[in-house]
Amino acid sequence: MEKKSKFTIKSIVAIGIGAALFFVLGRFVAIPTPVPNTTANIQYGILSVFGIIFGPVVSMLAGFIGHTLIDLSWGSPWWSWIIASAVYGLLIGLAKKAIDIENGKFGVREIVIFNVVQIVAHGICWVGVATALDIIIYDEALSKLVAQSLTAWGMNALTTAIVGTLLLFAYAKTRTKAGSLQKED
Repeated sequence: MEKKSKFTIKSIVAIGIGAALFFVLGRFVAIPTPVPNTTANIQYGILSVFGIIFGPVVSMLAGFIGHTLIDLSWGSPWWSWIIASAVYGLLIGLAKKAIDIENGKFGVREIVIFNVVQIVAHGICWVGVATALDIIIYDEALSKLVAQSLTAWGMNALTTAIVGTLLLFAYAKTRTKAGSLQKED
């Protein structure tokens, strides 16, 4: 019995496009904050769209590859935050099951679900994963990490709420709602 791969051409292309957009936006459209080495990033809104449309594997890999490319373009990878980006992609991609975007459903209920999930996911990733890995991998001081992680959580959640919600709303408008087509007599 032949096993089917979960990677389709569509998912591989989505990973590539998602990683490229993540890289370009993260590298060239990062908005500085008063906290050192911490920026507001609109690429998480885009990554969220990929997660809701294509699911957790695509968005996890797009986040991992895209963030790795950003860090390499600056000199060297900062693995704790790269892993946090991948975990964010995974978590937001899991929300695909709760949001039926392909049938054009993105009303108040879906907007609330999306934003609760993305806010919680950003908290897990920046306050939890990135902070813990910064301490474990790089022996960073917790006092320094508190400001960085809280700023990253807040700014990424805010930009995702704006960019992600608007893009998902627009995308849903391009989809045909289930049962909306009628046969003409």
